[in-house]
Amino acid sequence: MNTGQCHTRVCHPQPKYAPCIFEYVYFARPDSILDGVSVYEARLKMGEKLAEKILRLHPDHGIEVVVPIPDTSRTSALQAAYRLDKPFREGFIKNRYIARTFIMPGQETRKKSVRLKLNTIKSEFAGKNVLLVDDSIVRGTTGHEIVQMARDAGAKKVFFTSAAPPIRYPNIYGIDIPTQEELIAYDRDEEAIAKKMGCDWVVYQDLDDLKEAVTELMPPGHIVKSTQRENHFGAHNNLYPFFSHLFSNFFSFRF
Repeated sequence: MNTGQCHTRVCHPQPKYAPCIFEYVYFARPDSILDGVSVYEARLKMGEKLAEKILRLHPDHGIEVVVPIPDTSRTSALQAAYRLDKPFREGFIKNRYIARTFIMPGQETRKKSVRLKLNTIKSEFAGKNVLLVDDSIVRGTTGHEIVQMARDAGAKKVFFTSAAPPIRYPNIYGIDIPTQEELIAYDRDEEAIAKKMGCDWVVYQDLDDLKEAVTELMPPGHIVKSTQRENHFGAHNNLYPFFSHLFSNFFSFRF
């Protein structure tokens, strides 16, 4: 059709707006505004809620320093440190010429790349109980290597936290997340995950807290609060919007 006119077509009889929640956790830049919500402020909320969960589960945590895994988790780690009343320190320096490790092909390649991607500042780890904050844990390959790097730098204890809930399912919409069996959280509880990663304990964000970290920041009366919006949490709960005819447990959370 070379008419010079723009043509649009709605291919679904009842379309719903369902952006992926992982945009707020990882993909979007911190200075982005998505659906009226500041990604930076959402990540601050994630860090605050993560710290509150740590205080509930581990009131005698013994944390001496909070260290982010560069770069995306830095905002959440900053707020977690503030809420825990512990110093925030840059213990890892990132090599910006190494690509994202979780999308690299092959387990051995990913493991080697972690050591090339990050270098430790040993003075921030030596003799300390360290809380590491990451945006998410996918296969656990990066996390395991990072925990070992912290121990090699002299950390007494290493605790690991994720600003995202456990990722137990692949993402069917094209993001390069592996099959279920490759995901460290699939068919494992937090104790088993901590053992596999080599850390003293691991704490994940609750899915409800992640939802609230975003929804609490939405402007009153904003269009995304309408019933035509549903967020996509498929990697966390295996329920995918737009596929209700294929999945019996259609995810019904709405903003």
